[in-house]
Amino acid sequence: MATLLKWYKPLLPRLSLFYRKTFTSKPLHSKTNLRVRSFSAINCGSKSPPCTTSSESNLSNSLAIDGDNFGNSSREMKKELWLYNTMSRQKELFKPKIEGRVGMYVCGVTAYDLSHIGHARVYVAFDVLYRYLKYLGYEVNYVRNFTDVDDKIIARANELGEDPINLSRRYCEEFHHDMTYLNCLPPSVEPRVSDHMPQIIDMIKQIIDNGCAYTINGDVYFSVDKFPGYGRLSGRKLEDNRAGERVAVDSRKKHPADFALWKEYSSLILQSAKEGEPFWESPWGPGRPGWHIECSAMSAAYLGFSFDIHGGGMDLVFPHHENEIAQSCATCHESNVSYWVHNGFVTIDSEKMSKSLGNFFTIREVIVLYHPLALRLFLMGTHYRSPINYSELQLESASDRLFYIYQTLHDCVNTVSQYDEAGLKDSIPSGTATCINKFQDECLTSMLDDLHTPVVLAAMSEPLKTINDLLHTPKGKKQELRIESLAALGKTIRNILTILGLLPDSYSEALQQLKDYALKRAKLTEDQVMKKIEERNVARKNKEYEKSDAIRKDLAAVGIALMDSPEGTTWRPAIPLALQDPQFAAS
Repeated sequence: MATLLKWYKPLLPRLSLFYRKTFTSKPLHSKTNLRVRSFSAINCGSKSPPCTTSSESNLSNSLAIDGDNFGNSSREMKKELWLYNTMSRQKELFKPKIEGRVGMYVCGVTAYDLSHIGHARVYVAFDVLYRYLKYLGYEVNYVRNFTDVDDKIIARANELGEDPINLSRRYCEEFHHDMTYLNCLPPSVEPRVSDHMPQIIDMIKQIIDNGCAYTINGDVYFSVDKFPGYGRLSGRKLEDNRAGERVAVDSRKKHPADFALWKEYSSLILQSAKEGEPFWESPWGPGRPGWHIECSAMSAAYLGFSFDIHGGGMDLVFPHHENEIAQSCATCHESNVSYWVHNGFVTIDSEKMSKSLGNFFTIREVIVLYHPLALRLFLMGTHYRSPINYSELQLESASDRLFYIYQTLHDCVNTVSQYDEAGLKDSIPSGTATCINKFQDECLTSMLDDLHTPVVLAAMSEPLKTINDLLHTPKGKKQELRIESLAALGKTIRNILTILGLLPDSYSEALQQLKDYALKRAKLTEDQVMKKIEERNVARKNKEYEKSDAIRKDLAAVGIALMDSPEGTTWRPAIPLALQDPQFAAS
């Protein structure tokens, strides 16, 4: 026998429910009351003065794990997290600048419309990283911004006859709803551009003072020629860069790749803007900031110029993150981000999904027909750096898998709950212990290796099968210490689901929701399905087997699988036969 005492030995440190933070009282800017602390930094090669302060919010989110255990191995494994760094183009051992603490900035949405599933992929990917860092015991200051000042927002507001700031505020709230549906933890801080104009203006002034920007009639441009390291992140050569893609075409610029730090209001009017649009006073005249400077200023305000992780979609590598590096280094020569982490695209027919291409599905459109956690599982079923192709079949597969996981755990919990916990023994069979050890080792190894969530999800198959064998097979029902095995297996899987953000509040509620979604996709009601089941029962009783088979097949075609048992016939969601078999669909 393998004792439960060994099984409870954690491989990873227990996650604290609340973090305590202590900071110095130095302000980053005279116009803000942000609390700051010192960071170590690396020279980034500009002539700008050193800057060694950052602030960190006292906001923190707890992640309560069911029990102490993530590990169940008789040996201790190294907890070394490796992340792929876009800057070095290789996986690197993660070492935070300050032991035990992580500063992470992820570029947020430009809030002018509902978010699509390309956005969902970004924030699910970094939610997994956030959760896992917290699980490893790090204090994480996770900053994710809102861009609420942008030409796209103003254009949409003009189209709708709405105030741009109000429009953006509304879509920020819609984004929050989407993140709640997807079970993404809220970040520590969510700064908005409109609240950080003093910091943005101060940074632009510093860049000008350091000789890396110039003014033209109230507009301010960054001079890429002044930053020798430009193109290091993206691998692009300066001579290959062209104006466009949020880098304005302007014959007045010294170099076509020079990008706007500040846009003067009168020039915005000449560019088809309308009077009454938002602007802010600045030393260069009224106007508003360029897109790239916003994230440099807000990341510095909350994390300092030197922090651990900067993330976003792969489409942000150039020009956005390339320009962020240039701006931040031009402001402070010690500016440094240790790890640049980017997720792959969501594609449709091998083409990137985006609003600009018009080939996108919003999160809301998808979750009308699919459970939000099925969408989350779909997004996690491919490694975060690889492209993922959106398809109805993929979502159906994720939904089907989620139902299987929840049904197994629901049945497990119901069985275990019939027994008094105090009466359970403190040991489990060696076979169960081996299954748990193997699963946890695979999970730990995979997550530490650049967050390989697909391997973790695949590894879940064996313990789930073991639970079902214990629940439903004659041999399993007779196994010694059966209930102890079920309790240990169920708890292990729950812990992994928590780390992945896939644990529902209630298995029974989630199962019913998945069934409701399946009925909606099938365009049937529960009563209609039950009526079909009754018709089939009558046909079987009358030995009309061809008719009963036809009823089963018709329901299977639309994703309703009938399950026969001695207690009667029930149904569960399934992948529609019409999607699994193209020939069936054609017929």
